[in-house]
Amino acid sequence: MVGKYAKVSHITGVIVLTMQKIAVITGATSGIGLACAKLLISKGYKVYGIARRPYSGTDFECFSADVCDYAAIDRILKEIYTREGHIDVLVNNAGMGIAGAIEEASPESIDKIVGVNLTALCVLCSKTVPYMRGNCAKGGSHVNPEGAKIINISSVGGIMPLPYQAMYSATKAGVEVFSRAIANELKPYNIKVCAVLPNDTKTGFTEARLCEGTNSRAIKSVEKMARDERRGKSPQLVARVVYKVARHKNPPLRVSVGGISKLEVFLSRLLPVRLINYIIYKMYCK
Repeated sequence: MVGKYAKVSHITGVIVLTMQKIAVITGATSGIGLACAKLLISKGYKVYGIARRPYSGTDFECFSADVCDYAAIDRILKEIYTREGHIDVLVNNAGMGIAGAIEEASPESIDKIVGVNLTALCVLCSKTVPYMRGNCAKGGSHVNPEGAKIINISSVGGIMPLPYQAMYSATKAGVEVFSRAIANELKPYNIKVCAVLPNDTKTGFTEARLCEGTNSRAIKSVEKMARDERRGKSPQLVARVVYKVARHKNPPLRVSVGGISKLEVFLSRLLPVRLINYIIYKMYCK
């Protein structure tokens, strides 16, 4: 049968057939996305990637497509479902960064970052949910008692908004709010939704960030953020959190990555908004 693989029971030593879980990961060719793909594969998942850049590896198949090309995304998801008969995990990881003073931000760049970081993520969810619903409900052809998982990569920057990365923070805040909203919609279908919030992570995202304008304060601030990111946590740490969410029967709506991120999220709940903004100002605007 499609999607089954053999494993040995630790209790009886008998070889049994288990339905292999299918994961779809966007932005899967580098950074957090690639770390997630490799870890899930090592845990027995079959992974399909979606990314703009071709993938030279052979451990999983990666479809080349821009996440904003909705017709291509539709074809890819249909192809995966036709092959496997089920999709168990969607990791929305594709994203981009644009930095600079808001007064120097172009309408085109604003449209672009909203399109990649938020609109495309929403569309991926809307197009994947129909393939998850029937396979998690009683009577589906592939009943997954743990339920399907939608894991959206947000950011602590959506909780602690970053100056000179205002649009990035806005999109990541939108990701978390969207995730919480659809979690209630999808609960009756046994589809769980979680937003994962990394903080400074050492990936190629830092060097790929687009910086607009010549505002000296913005340049100084973004350089400081970039230094923090280069000294940040590994993408493998984020991947381990994603895997825990994927295997958890009832994952939290939101989970931060690493001790510092957890502290920042905790303080965001405890401290007055004005004080939080003042602390961020002292960190990045002085």
